[in-house]
Formats: sequence, structure tokens, C-alpha cells
Amino acid sequence: MHRRDPPRVVAVCGSLRDASKTRVALGVALDAADDAGADTELLDLREYDLPVFDPDEREAGDAPALLAAVDAADAVLLGTPNYHGSYSAPLKNALDYLGRDEFEETTVGLLEVAGGDFPRSALMHLRTVSRTLNAWTLPLEVGIPAAYDTVGDDGIEDPDVEARVRKLGRQLVEYAGVERYPERAVAQECAPTDDD
Repeated sequence: MHRRDPPRVVAVCGSLRDASKTRVALGVALDAADDAGADTELLDLREYDLPVFDPDEREAGDAPALLAAVDAADAVLLGTPNYHGSYSAPLKNALDYLGRDEFEETTVGLLEVAGGDFPRSALMHLRTVSRTLNAWTLPLEVGIPAAYDTVGDDGIEDPDVEARVRKLGRQLVEYAGVERYPERAVAQECAPTDDD
């Protein structure tokens, strides 16, 4: 895959809750990506019919549509609530349908929303999954603690957390199409400078 201009950034929402704090936070990140010049889309798993993954039925339900949407992305943001110290079952099920064909050498961002004070474990688990799928995961990841106080119905109410989420959205655009970076680096090394 080669980066499009503008790059395409999609966010996968792993929460099925109607009033999802994860969905709100992903919207903030996508707004920042849009402001940075990306074409953005929220892939809301509530809108996909994805039966529990069966390896013998890889194209069940809306799986082909989900695969096509992720495959067409230059960068993917995975967002999840923290459920019992890990990421959500709907996101796990979606990732089981997806694979290296969709994620290899794709820029991936990670966002976790927790009701408690220590959101981190789901990010760690998603980073392991992304590495297994040969994705290039951004070093910056965002864990949002105390979501009921931090995230409102229309946005993030803590300015420091909002700034971090917006930075994640911008970095998804900046590093989209990371598979082309080696050839870009070689081209920059070979480009004439003012000293030549």
C-alpha cells in the first residue's frame, strides 16, 4: 500500500455502548487528524454484523466490508474501553477477522478509556497484537483515566488529556504510510543540499 494524498485515517471503536466515552475520544483524535489534512472515518463496530469469529467462515456477516475499510487505510487508530484489565470482546472479535494483509506496515495508534485510575494494560495487549500483525505502532499511546469525569458527551473535558489525544490524531497523519519511509530517507540523503 502506498500513502494516498490526503492520507486516509480510520478509527475502530471497540465499545458498543450508546453513550461511549471511547467513541467520543476517538472523535477528538479523528478531528485532529482531519485538521492535519487526512481523510477520516470512524468504524463503529455497533454498525457491523460480526458473528463470533470462526476460521472456517472468514467472510461471515460484514467482515468483508470491515476488511476493505481497514485495508484502504494509511493509518488505523484502535480504541477500546478497559474491560477487566484488557481490551473489549468486540474489538478482539474484529481483530480476529483482520490480519497481516490489512495491518502489515500500517501505522497504528492506540487509545484506551478506563473508568478507573490506571489505564495501561489494554494498551500493552493491543501493542502486542499490532506487533504480531506486523503493524508499525506509534510510540505515543493514550490512556484516559477516570473517563466519567474526563470525557463528556461532546468532547474531552480535561485539557491535558484532550491535547494528548489530539497529538495522537496528528501523529497518525504525520506517520501514515510508514512503509515508504526507507525510500523517503534514501531520497533525502541523496537530495542536494545548500552545501553542495
